[in-house]
Amino acid sequence: MKKVEKTKQAKKGKLDSIFPLERENFIILGVGLLVIILGYIALSENKVEGFMPLVVAPLLLVVGYCVIVPFGIMYRKKDKPRPPQEVVAPPPQQPS
Repeated sequence: MKKVEKTKQAKKGKLDSIFPLERENFIILGVGLLVIILGYIALSENKVEGFMPLVVAPLLLVVGYCVIVPFGIMYRKKDKPRPPQEVVAPPPQQPS
């Protein structure tokens, strides 16, 4: 019976370490997806030689695909620095 409980705990611990993306990562990825969609909308303008399809749309697409989405995947929240712990030294021994 004990083996079964240990196995469940081991599997549960592994599941937590398998999925590294957190809420902040998904928010950043959502912003990247929104920028990409805006780039495609700007690209679909009817003017062939307009400012939006030739300048704005490629910039939005490059920023979305090459900057925001990779940043959203690689982003990791910084841990708060721990206060330094004082090391207590043992009292000096007197020579006998």
